[in-house]
Amino acid sequence: MSATTADPTLPQPPAFLLDLFRLSVSPESHPSIYYGDSDASSNQPSPASATPLHPFVTLTFAQSLDAKIAGAGGRQLILSGKESMVMTHWMRTLHDAILVGIGTAANDDPQLNTRHLPPLPTGYAHSYRLPRPVILDTNLRLSPDCKLLKNYRAGRGRRPWVVCAPQTPARDDSASTEAFARRAATLQAAGARVVEVAADDTTGLIGVEDLLIVLRELGVRSLMVEGGARVIRSFLEAAPVKPVPAQENLGRESSGRTGAEKKIVDALVVTVAPTIVGEAGVSYSSGLLEDKVPMFEHVRTGVFGSDAVLALVSR
Repeated sequence: MSATTADPTLPQPPAFLLDLFRLSVSPESHPSIYYGDSDASSNQPSPASATPLHPFVTLTFAQSLDAKIAGAGGRQLILSGKESMVMTHWMRTLHDAILVGIGTAANDDPQLNTRHLPPLPTGYAHSYRLPRPVILDTNLRLSPDCKLLKNYRAGRGRRPWVVCAPQTPARDDSASTEAFARRAATLQAAGARVVEVAADDTTGLIGVEDLLIVLRELGVRSLMVEGGARVIRSFLEAAPVKPVPAQENLGRESSGRTGAEKKIVDALVVTVAPTIVGEAGVSYSSGLLEDKVPMFEHVRTGVFGSDAVLALVSR
């Protein structure tokens, strides 16, 4: 559904996104309306999840022609052109929260805001809606001096949530537990909200589904996941898997997952830049096994400047 009743004086999100997420906008529910750091208003547009248990999840990233999303050692690459970057910032206004891993937060020091959108009319009462920053940081390594916290303290951003795994006596000695508590206190003093999600006893990692359930309980209706490679791979591996033909499945252990059992990633939006990074670059698909390739259906492709943007939905 396209925006047919929107205020013509306000910049509008691309129809590409409104159609993908089945949203419309109006003067009462335009993504530009921002209510500060309060919980999301039910009037604000948000993609609807198929389940009440977790948010609608959009997994999105930019890649090169050779499927690289970062340079050697995780070095930040500016792959998106101006036009597709604006599209991505519009997409941020349509989600309640935006998630990145601690690797991306540490390497890129992102702001996760909507600063590249066109200016609003002079005297307009509201600013563009900002998604809630969520940092997946199992061991609380986020710097208290990062831009996300600086922007929040300056009144230019929403309060970041830092998701970590609780420290347990079975896994951690007293010294590391005390150090963890100090890091948590430092981040809270800097403005962050520390959110604990139980980790797997074996791996020590937070499960994607457990994370989503907690975020939904905290009021997040829609989540935009931007990276980095490890986070992207984790969400892809948690999505419903592509069925393997019987003749190809001989000797393999079943993954135990079917599309009917869970639907983790609702939409996949990939910006493909016309450039090649080379083998030293970081790929999100490294280690993703064939029998864990998720099921997505291509629904549209848009061209934004020199970039192609592919949109897929979970099957």
